[in-house]
Amino acid sequence: MYLFFAVLIALSGTDGIASTGYMEPDQVLIDIVDVQWAPWTSVSPDFQNWLLRFRQINPSIEELAQDELKLAGMRFSPQTFAPGRSRRFVALSLMRYPEIETVEISGLPENPRILSTSWSPDGSRIAFTNETPEGVELWIIDEGSAEARRLTGPVLSLTANEWPEWLSDGSGIICCIIPFDNGEPPVENSVPSGPVIQETTGVEAPARTYQDLLENSYDEDLFEYYLTSQLSVVRMDGSIDKVGEPGIIWYYSPSPDAEYILVSQLMRPFSYMVTAGRFAELIEVWDIEGNPVFEVADFPVRDAIPIARGSTFEGPRSIVWRSDADATLCWVEALDRGDAGAEAELRDRIYWLDAPFDSEPAELFELRSRFGGIEWGNDSLAIVYEWWWPTRNLKAWRIRPGQPDSEALLLVDRSMEDRYGDPGTPRTRFNSRGKSVLVTSTDGISIYLAGEGASPEGDRPFLDRLDLSTLETERLFHSQPPYYEQPLRFINDECTKFMFVRESVDEYPNSYVRDLSSNTDVQVTFYSNPVTVLDGMHKELITYKREDGLDLSATLYLPPDYDAEDGPLPMVMWAYPQNYRSASAAGQISGSPYEFDYIGWWSPLVWLTQGYAVLDDPAMPIVGEGEEQPNDTFVEQLVMSAQAAVDEVVERGVADPERIAIGGYSYGAFMTANILAHSDIFAAGLAMTGAYNRTLTPFGFQSEDRSLWEAKDVYIEMSPFMNADLIDEPILLIHGDADSNPGTFPMQSERFFAALKGLGGTSRLVMLPLESHIYKARESILHVLWETQGWLDRYVEGQQ
Repeated sequence: MYLFFAVLIALSGTDGIASTGYMEPDQVLIDIVDVQWAPWTSVSPDFQNWLLRFRQINPSIEELAQDELKLAGMRFSPQTFAPGRSRRFVALSLMRYPEIETVEISGLPENPRILSTSWSPDGSRIAFTNETPEGVELWIIDEGSAEARRLTGPVLSLTANEWPEWLSDGSGIICCIIPFDNGEPPVENSVPSGPVIQETTGVEAPARTYQDLLENSYDEDLFEYYLTSQLSVVRMDGSIDKVGEPGIIWYYSPSPDAEYILVSQLMRPFSYMVTAGRFAELIEVWDIEGNPVFEVADFPVRDAIPIARGSTFEGPRSIVWRSDADATLCWVEALDRGDAGAEAELRDRIYWLDAPFDSEPAELFELRSRFGGIEWGNDSLAIVYEWWWPTRNLKAWRIRPGQPDSEALLLVDRSMEDRYGDPGTPRTRFNSRGKSVLVTSTDGISIYLAGEGASPEGDRPFLDRLDLSTLETERLFHSQPPYYEQPLRFINDECTKFMFVRESVDEYPNSYVRDLSSNTDVQVTFYSNPVTVLDGMHKELITYKREDGLDLSATLYLPPDYDAEDGPLPMVMWAYPQNYRSASAAGQISGSPYEFDYIGWWSPLVWLTQGYAVLDDPAMPIVGEGEEQPNDTFVEQLVMSAQAAVDEVVERGVADPERIAIGGYSYGAFMTANILAHSDIFAAGLAMTGAYNRTLTPFGFQSEDRSLWEAKDVYIEMSPFMNADLIDEPILLIHGDADSNPGTFPMQSERFFAALKGLGGTSRLVMLPLESHIYKARESILHVLWETQGWLDRYVEGQQ
């Protein structure tokens, strides 16, 4: 502790500016940061092979320092035409099932940086993208021989985040490539050609606070240059068939029969107020040669969407192929002009149109609230979802696509907030064309539902079979203590075998296969916990009440060597507030006492290694029922919840009330600053990547739909910046200086710190170079832990 602050004082000048390089925390924390977790698993469509994908641990700050363009809400590398901050896979291997035999893949690129992987529809091949210094290559792996080979050179364009996709017959892979005649990128003229002018003419066009927007004509030219690509089909011999002409391809989707392609292109004029997803857009159906055969929509810039949650734009949206048909296009159109704040009996209508797209679209279904998605099964079965934010209502309907005049059957009608009442989500599988469809029983009468199984005892995941003729359910699987078991997917057509993950407090998650016919399990993976330093820690799901009677819960952790006779410990409390429209839903238990805890730099559990107790995710519900909005009493409820959590751990004798820190990330950082401003409950605060002045997000934030001008008092009271004079506890502020998250501009922390400094507060501002909303570089992560460790030692542990 004393060494930390000796170094800190030595590195700081009299003006409080620290001139320091990256620092490292205790070795035990470094070891946690450098842990290699088990690989991610992708199961083949025929269930016979499991692709094991090993992730890059943490990139270096040198890697983050490579050139990155930030245009229209997007970030990508101008050298490789690939997203700049996606986690790469650095190794692949195959596991055969049911032999449970690992097979090494030969021919992989040297030092691979794999961005994506995808199985062919028949499971015989795997496509993957590999980033090199020159660009992104397309590779395939032959499942039978476990051999990899390169299909293309570094020519792929992934700037729009559209990944290669298999044609349904497996004959080729559709993707975007860099045009061969692309030329050199635009060069900025250092002499301005004139002012940048925007104009409004009386039409309301509210916009949330987006980052990385276009700012001038040079940005527009850069955006057009790097987003322009050539849609192409790469064949298995490496040949490339061009599809259509180059354009700003925003997304594409081949039809299930591989005869057509749904193509979206962005068009000029662009916008300086919204991100690329709202730019002018032309959506068409092309044949496989690239000839347009049907225009779905031609949108102008969509910058006038109301801010009320559930608002959208007019015209076709959610445009998809019906996954169980050859080439049937489906889309949704708003019937309320897209304004969720307007009164309307009907909100949305679903349309569909069969190839060759030369007739009028047919109406499939009308909704009284907002469309939430559709899952296809067959002509007798599809499930349509709708939701409505003001009431938090969710509905699911069974419809018969082959009989559009038949009456829909209501399957679900519940509150989205009611975790206890969640009946589960229908299971899906990939059909022979590689498209997602509903899993049904062999007789076609039943579907299967899997859910978290929330209950007063915590989450207990389940798998049910739902008879669609009677709406009666049969429970096939239910997680049993002391395990937390999650059913994932069926691995045979008869739906008698399914994969699930089993874990416990002491057991690392591993995959199993359950045979329902014999009620037996076979373990498939055998991973062990790579973080053993906290083996034997105490974990307990605790419940308590708020002053107003609301039920709350949290998970309490104590160090492995803790003994009650040791007395109360210093504590770190880490939380994130949630808004609710129902007090009963707000009081429901979330999480499970039997889940395994992944302990990485992001987890407050790392502080157990330093002798702190940890209260993780203490409930901070903000409830507004009836006419009252949750945020109308945000501060009062926040303080009540925090006080209740502290009272509970103090009463249990595990925490010293004078040595408790409150902390959080993003909205949790906003919460932390508010609690310190409006109470004296905590010794110190840890606020990472937060927003502190809500007048800088004037058209809504988080779950707040009202604008600043509709709820001025709420915005001001909820802004820690406006109440900085009330903060008399030390607060550590950490922020990435390249934060791209809407609302959490780096300026939020800089201005908040300036206010605290000007008012004589105790604070430290740490701006992490090149980091966005989620910190990536190993050097940054270690420095964050060093800063936090020192802050806790001085202002929490040191308050004895």
